[in-house]
Amino acid sequence: MTNHHIKDILKKDYLEKEDILCLLETEGLDKTELFKHAAKIKRKYSGNEVYLRGLIEYSNICKKDCYYCGIRCSNKEFNRYEVSTDEIEKAIDFALENQFGSMVLQSGELQSNIFTEKILNVIRKIKSKSDGKMRITLSCGEQTPEVYQKWFDAGAERYLLRIEASNSDLYKLLHPNNELHSYDARVAALKSLREIGYQTGTGVMIGLPFQTINDLADDIVFMRGLDIDMCGMGPYIEHESTPLYERSEGLIPIEYRYQLALKMIAVLRVVMKDVNIASTTALQAIDSSGKKSGLEVGANVIMPNITPIKYKADYHLYKDKPGGGLSIENELEYAIKTIENSGNKVAFGSYGDAVHYLKR
Repeated sequence: MTNHHIKDILKKDYLEKEDILCLLETEGLDKTELFKHAAKIKRKYSGNEVYLRGLIEYSNICKKDCYYCGIRCSNKEFNRYEVSTDEIEKAIDFALENQFGSMVLQSGELQSNIFTEKILNVIRKIKSKSDGKMRITLSCGEQTPEVYQKWFDAGAERYLLRIEASNSDLYKLLHPNNELHSYDARVAALKSLREIGYQTGTGVMIGLPFQTINDLADDIVFMRGLDIDMCGMGPYIEHESTPLYERSEGLIPIEYRYQLALKMIAVLRVVMKDVNIASTTALQAIDSSGKKSGLEVGANVIMPNITPIKYKADYHLYKDKPGGGLSIENELEYAIKTIENSGNKVAFGSYGDAVHYLKR
């Protein structure tokens, strides 16, 4: 692949799957060219600002049994928790005092009236404490359209539901074969979020066992086809208490997964110029400056974890998840430093809505 050819691809208005594949296979100077181009697009569409999202890992109680995830229901080797109402209030206060324009509520996947009501109460609390001035992103898994509608009507504007793998065969290898883990149900849930009017986000794991570069190119085509507004994706990192941990055949080295994740961020920025893309904690788990690198190649969102410190180690999705011992003050300090060191500035007080969504 010549540098000249990469420049030709980057000049195109619309990238075919073959173009996307070429970009994902870049190395050396070509990769540098891709990263520089993605950073330029990010600056053009969202300036040099990076949006803050205060992340609360609300609960690690999960009904699902996904083969890759540390909080799968079969894993009995850690404490299950749910953040109390008082603790949620303190986190909201911290977010308001520190000029966050937005909060993210993430949890294991549960479907019940009690869970629906609990999330409704948190949404209402955030809205009332902030006089409606705080945007809310939910990441609480698959629900019925009726539940999504209830949460939307109460004031949640955004929803992140990661597909994890858009190849249905690969998806099936990552999940038990039952109605709780249906590929079609997940895609249907994403479509219903979009129809209800949420700023809709998804994402994938990069460097999974059995995954090919072709799959990753398809993942980007899938996200474009869904017309997403935001994306959270990162390198696959094993968890020792999961079935997938045993399946290491065909697993690419961790450093290569990391580089591939950066390329995925950059290529998605080139393909969907005005969406919001998060620089995720999984990048930081592999390289201490991973979040900074994500911001340098096209990401424009960072999510300081403002979960009470006593719970953080138990939201254990993969091994060596960083930040378990950081207080919320340290988390914010780290996020600000990361943003500034990447040559960007913190968008204090900004809602941080995706330009892509606002144009719709």
